[in-house]
Amino acid sequence: MSSAFVSTDRIRSLFTEAMSQMYRTEVPQYGTLIELVADVNREVLAANPELRERLNRAGELARIDVERHGAIRLGTAEELFTIRRLFAVMGMQAVGYYDLSVAGVPVHSTCFRPIDEAALSVNPFRVFTSLLRLELIEDETLRAEAEAILAKRRIYTPRALALIERHEQAGGLTEAEAIEFVGQALETFRWHGEATVSAETYKRLHEAHRLIADVVSFKGPHINHLTPRTLDIDEVQRRMPERGITPKAVIEGPPRRDCDILLRQTSFKALEEPIAFADEAGRKQGTHTARFGEIEQRGVALTAKGRARYDQLLASVRGEVQVGAAGAKATDYDNELAERFKALPDSWDAMRREGLAFFRYSAAPAGLAAAVRGKLPSDVEALIATGYLTSDPIVYEDFLPVSAAGIFQSNLGMDQQQNYATRSNRAAFEDALGASVQDELELYAELQSGSLDAAMTMLGIAGPQLKTVA
Repeated sequence: MSSAFVSTDRIRSLFTEAMSQMYRTEVPQYGTLIELVADVNREVLAANPELRERLNRAGELARIDVERHGAIRLGTAEELFTIRRLFAVMGMQAVGYYDLSVAGVPVHSTCFRPIDEAALSVNPFRVFTSLLRLELIEDETLRAEAEAILAKRRIYTPRALALIERHEQAGGLTEAEAIEFVGQALETFRWHGEATVSAETYKRLHEAHRLIADVVSFKGPHINHLTPRTLDIDEVQRRMPERGITPKAVIEGPPRRDCDILLRQTSFKALEEPIAFADEAGRKQGTHTARFGEIEQRGVALTAKGRARYDQLLASVRGEVQVGAAGAKATDYDNELAERFKALPDSWDAMRREGLAFFRYSAAPAGLAAAVRGKLPSDVEALIATGYLTSDPIVYEDFLPVSAAGIFQSNLGMDQQQNYATRSNRAAFEDALGASVQDELELYAELQSGSLDAAMTMLGIAGPQLKTVA
């Protein structure tokens, strides 16, 4: 009976907790990272009541401690098609298309996440999911060998597939089925220390690209990082060495600002883990480097106009200062980044007025009182100026391709830059996915527009002329 089904939010929360516990066991430093982030978040909220109130108003405060994102890398179209079905059981949909080949990483990706505002408030768990682009392997023999290896593997348990089908046909899962589903789905993301290839094959895949070796050489697409959300990533970065963790040189994304934008990310270096290769003479011991710890700080979602400004500013810095180049230092990059980004307004009001970011609108108590008296201004700016209408930044729920590539490259130990003379191939990705990816900017615009409509209705005002904010 449908009344016995649990919500997709419940299933997603069960899975998030199980994934976190599994990864804490597999990668102990992740547990240390979670504790550090919790400490910093607690201190930030205690010192900044205004931030606490804003997060509470936006429904973000309660989700901070449970917020995670993971990342996996798949090898075949069939694997991607099925992962879409698996995540749908948890109320997660494909949002955004990311081409990382332009940054020297032979994958294209999407973000699986909930899209409904209420679901995001319960648990915004998201998984950055990449599909290997085998056509980018130049060695035709190696490419064919990689295709043959991937074609043989089965990364989902038979019971997980049966429960996915049960969810699709019946319209849901019971609590007992949901618990079983989580246990079965977790097997896809679990680490396996036995490679499915020989040491010689692994070496050739590794030489083509370290990420190719990571995707092709194992039984499944082990989760390669699980990321908590912090409210002060610079402080976490500063304290990581105190907890025995070595952070990467620079924080990816925009610089530190009073008004956070988009997404900032840092991580610790990937672990060098023992593995056993499948050689003819028996198991041969070796090592593999792929799994790491990551932290993120999320800011406001930018409009198309804001993103264009952001991309331009970031490209101007990365084009001139390359960390790791001769004589270049992390501080050089950070300082130049901060200087260039002065061209982007650093106040909520200025970003809203210039149409650079998305905001959630709500009717203020003073506005509701004034509405009863029938004394209200006629436009949005006047309503905000009088305190009758409030606006809060809408948090960015998605990813940044340049930042993702930077994290991948750093943690794969890549000091070389592959240049793939290729084109974005969204059509091929969506064909493999079996669905179109959602446009994240449209989702933010709908959220903003819907909040404005609702606020105006509460104030007793309506009219398309009011929808003038970006």
